[in-house]
Amino acid sequence: MSLRLEERILERLQGELQEKAIWWKGEWWNAGRFLDLVKKSEKTLSEGGFSKGQRLVLLLPNCPLVLALSMAAWRLGGAVAPLNLQSGFEALLENLRVLDPWGIVLPTGMEGVRDSFAATGYGSVSAPPEGPLPPLAGKPGIPDTPETAVVFSTSGTTGTPKAVIMTHGNLMDNTETVFQFVEELKKDDIFLNVLPNFHTLGYSVSGLLPLTIGLPQAVLPGFMPPQNAVDAIRQAGVTVMVAVPTMVALTLAAAAKGAEIGKTLRVIICGGDRLNPQFDKRARESMNLSILEGYGLTECSPVVTVNPSLAKRKLGTVGPFIPGYEFRILDREGHEVPKGKDGVLWVKGPSVTPGYFRSPERTAERFSGGWFNTGDIVRMDEDGYVTILDRDSDILIVGGFNVYPQEVERVLQEHPAVHMAAVIGVQHPVSGEIPKAFVILKENETVTQKELVSLCKDKLAHYKVPRKIEFVSSFPLSPSGKILRRKLREMEKEHQVSA
Repeated sequence: MSLRLEERILERLQGELQEKAIWWKGEWWNAGRFLDLVKKSEKTLSEGGFSKGQRLVLLLPNCPLVLALSMAAWRLGGAVAPLNLQSGFEALLENLRVLDPWGIVLPTGMEGVRDSFAATGYGSVSAPPEGPLPPLAGKPGIPDTPETAVVFSTSGTTGTPKAVIMTHGNLMDNTETVFQFVEELKKDDIFLNVLPNFHTLGYSVSGLLPLTIGLPQAVLPGFMPPQNAVDAIRQAGVTVMVAVPTMVALTLAAAAKGAEIGKTLRVIICGGDRLNPQFDKRARESMNLSILEGYGLTECSPVVTVNPSLAKRKLGTVGPFIPGYEFRILDREGHEVPKGKDGVLWVKGPSVTPGYFRSPERTAERFSGGWFNTGDIVRMDEDGYVTILDRDSDILIVGGFNVYPQEVERVLQEHPAVHMAAVIGVQHPVSGEIPKAFVILKENETVTQKELVSLCKDKLAHYKVPRKIEFVSSFPLSPSGKILRRKLREMEKEHQVSA
């Protein structure tokens, strides 16, 4: 039987207890200090009743406690489920109903939210980011298999939550394969862990990969303002940054304004959205950096393809498939297409999720015979390098985060003056895309853009809020009455050209 994640990490760290492991708030923790936090967290969870097959929800910013609680939960045969605290209370409750957690850990200063969760029946506790974990008496849910390590929540096509199972085998395969495949990564690297750890790329590649390989990491609770990341890179001697294009753009902007980044950073692994080629040019010219673009999905732990090195990369592509993946590129009729032709990507491999948590219906929608339908339209060249052309769904990617039009539309349509709403993505130089809403008002009703934006800010995460709202009299519709967002996108492009 292969090693579990906590076994592999312990194997790496126990032999180097005095070596630096985590940089936090200007100070290096050695491996011994981190493992001590793991042991204390495990003891607290065990005394509270956490046991095999249970799930611990983490509503924490990136911090040492996230990593320690993950290890502690795994040692007890359970799993963790990182969630975005900024999603809003109602959205979080929807996720909790799906996840059926044993307990919830929030940061200190969020006692009001903690009490609200407690009032709904969930065991909750507030903890400082560096620990220790206070006593927590959880409420056992229905046990899951101990092979489940992490459950990532994401929205379905209608904005309703779905939970993606990540096993120990999934995550171990992906992290170790990525490290071996990306030739620019070295055994003396120091990673920057700044992507949100509720984001699969952040949790797996920024946080888990260094732990499993035995590399130090600088942990930041958040990227904004960019100066925080700039200072951490310089002070901790960071060599590798895992980022979405928005972070790349803001880091380059900070450097252009004279921010002292230092000379250690040499590699940026970029995913989550399309990379503007101009960012790469600016990085090489101003910072002598290599940017390696890749592609992944939560369901794939997450990396599927990545450019392996500066010498082998192809700008505009997301690189070749990492070892272990089988792939098919199919047309709409399900026939494989030749290289150079467009089609929908299906993948299969050891890092692909076994399915959605307690949702056989959703699993059946995306899986067939072990193959996973990514929903992305791609093209592969003769050398096996992949270009992402479009998404088969209407999903927006704003700063690396998924935004589902239906979720935003539902909130807009809560306003009594709104008859219908349709949301598309509009290109943006920093965020990649921003949401734009087209709104049809009810007859004889009025509402301002400001009022609708305010409504969305109350109900949605900030990156989901429409930056632009246009009032229209009708939508382009299909014969079946569905809104043709593709037509709206075309209309928007024409408007931008003529403006």
